[in-house]
Amino acid sequence: MDKVDLICVLGPTASGKTKYAVKVAYETGGEIISADSRQVYRGMDIGTGKDLEEYNYNGVDIPYHLIDIAEPGYKYNIFEYQRDFHEVYKDIKSRGRQPILCGGSGLYIEAATMGYRLQEVPPDPKLREELEKHSHQELVKILEQHRPLHNTTDTTSRKRLVRALEIAIHTKEFGCAEQHFPQIHTRYIGMKVSREERIERIDRRLRERLQNGMIEEVEGLIKKGIPTENLLYYGLEYKYVTLFLTGKLTREQMEISLATAIHQFAKRQMTWFRGMERKGIEIEWVGI
Repeated sequence: MDKVDLICVLGPTASGKTKYAVKVAYETGGEIISADSRQVYRGMDIGTGKDLEEYNYNGVDIPYHLIDIAEPGYKYNIFEYQRDFHEVYKDIKSRGRQPILCGGSGLYIEAATMGYRLQEVPPDPKLREELEKHSHQELVKILEQHRPLHNTTDTTSRKRLVRALEIAIHTKEFGCAEQHFPQIHTRYIGMKVSREERIERIDRRLRERLQNGMIEEVEGLIKKGIPTENLLYYGLEYKYVTLFLTGKLTREQMEISLATAIHQFAKRQMTWFRGMERKGIEIEWVGI
């Protein structure tokens, strides 16, 4: 594989992207940079699918970055990720190694490679509490009063909508600093897996995680004092297992709801990647 500025291996959850990226790293003398919004947290291993044993190929340990860099309970954000990515990227390049971005977070991937100008705005709990009183459509109308809705992804979920308003209102009142990073010439490689195979892999992997201590992992985080609302914020495995542990769901309800949520998440990931292609980003889809 010819050297490029950056190789990006992307795909939906359970598509085998980590194994593929490790193989590419072995062949190119590369190091992997994670593009996963939850693998940054220490102690959140099973639920986020870190699978650190996979970072070895033919007996060679492949270096990886941006995994286990934040404490559980902290709310790591896209602004921090963009900054941290470019620091790691420059370090890898300076040592003559091949950077390989690997993950399923389309937003993180685009922020890292497309030169997005992101604004650093601190969370405003009082403002968030006030915004939560409004319906989704009311929040959209409020955001429209502050700026044009060029980025429709800001309105796809309530959490993103509240954050977009938080940024817009803060910018209007105080102004804010922007990060300026260059666009990186990237080769995007996508993991091609059929819908049926993806569903089977997700279900199998979920069974394995439940058998291998995922519930105990979340229970341990709660015992360490991580607020349950933070675990709910992290979503998917941490949300539904927390709901089970706090008596909001039965074990059966938790497993069914979690499986459904992961399948929906994988579908949204593919929708994002197709959106990247519509914007002119070429993705080479490969089967493994």
